[in-house]
Amino acid sequence: MQATIESVHLGAVAVIKQESFQDARGFFTEVFREDQFKELGLPSHFVQDNHSGSVKGVTRGLHFQWEPPMAKMMRVTKGEAFLVAVDIRKGSPTLGQWYGRIISDNSRLQIYAPAGFARGFSVISEYAEIQYKVTGLYNGGAESGILWNDPEIGIEWPVENPILSDKDARAQTLREWLNSPDSDNFIYDPKQDLV
Repeated sequence: MQATIESVHLGAVAVIKQESFQDARGFFTEVFREDQFKELGLPSHFVQDNHSGSVKGVTRGLHFQWEPPMAKMMRVTKGEAFLVAVDIRKGSPTLGQWYGRIISDNSRLQIYAPAGFARGFSVISEYAEIQYKVTGLYNGGAESGILWNDPEIGIEWPVENPILSDKDARAQTLREWLNSPDSDNFIYDPKQDLV
């Protein structure tokens, strides 16, 4: 079964499509194959798998980590959710721009966003589960977030009154992040781009 990059956004955010076999019994797909990911220019070494479940309207993010740098490969395994990535790399030609897409368990698409992007999601079905592979182990001392509705970014979320954690509701703006010394951990490098 072959994995392909369906599309690339903001230079480095990729939508991954996997072939699947389906019959009357159900389906089978290869979610990750090291050789194919290497061939596509995607990370082939992930160190942690995360799995979250949320009710309709829950919005999580926009999260990121700089030490160690953490890329994410996100997919929806139950329900439907809007997955989003925002470029927060200093000097990037797409700094502050976002890409978002509604992904469902039926589409079986994945979205890859490298370190230097803040990621999040919003649940639009009654309940959804999101799984994501990451390239760095979690470090609470070197992670942060960007305010989900920062007007400078202008994400068009599919929910009007999201359910937020206190931490996400109090997150910094993109401008505050860029003015912090920690933002120097994400400097644009064109070698990161997939196109």
